[in-house]
Amino acid sequence: MLSIVKSMSLEGINGYLVEIQIDVSGGLPSFDIVGLPDIRVKEARERVRTAIKNSGIDFPSRKIVVNLAPADKRKEGTFFDLPIAIGILKAIGEISSIELKNFESTIFLGELSLDGQIKGINGVLPICIEAMQLGITRVVIPKENRVEASIIEGLEIVAVENLREVISYVKGNLKLDVPVLEKEIFYQHKNDYKVDFSEVKGQENAKRALEIAAARFSQLPFNSEVQAQEKQCFQKD
Repeated sequence: MLSIVKSMSLEGINGYLVEIQIDVSGGLPSFDIVGLPDIRVKEARERVRTAIKNSGIDFPSRKIVVNLAPADKRKEGTFFDLPIAIGILKAIGEISSIELKNFESTIFLGELSLDGQIKGINGVLPICIEAMQLGITRVVIPKENRVEASIIEGLEIVAVENLREVISYVKGNLKLDVPVLEKEIFYQHKNDYKVDFSEVKGQENAKRALEIAAARFSQLPFNSEVQAQEKQCFQKD
């Protein structure tokens, strides 16, 4: 049976949509991942297999092919552990996309531990920004990344701890609280600066890159309340 789950990856600091296509069929047992995966993505086979088993679900002893589309872009990192696992569970009938409202506009991100726990990943913020621009309405992410992702306004963030929790959520048996932005983590303003870029000799390209990043920061679709606080900080300077 064929199943499709959406995820995202990074190309530099820009996110792009990845469609996880999974086919589970008869034949000699195998588990292959195609679509230009790097070594970390290929290693997802063992993490996913073991995480599903240790979550109390029989892993199918069948031929499994995972395609990461678009296939002409190299896929890196551990973003795809969770969506691959969800895709396999969907293909074998353990879960159904019909059970989760707006499944087509939901993306899954996360690294799986062998016991089924979902570990934090890097790059959640730029991925969430791009996801919203692409029309994605819901992002399922590791609980470790919940604060970082919650600063994006207009995107439903679902923070999960383990694979069983995700399965229960998709089936509608578990309601997860929306993460609350802990502003004090991100915004600790100080007016007394003893040094600035004038103290740095050379490194013009690096300083220019930081200036561009700071300029871009002011244009991000952050929570309006947080953005107002940030502007107030700059005005104090």
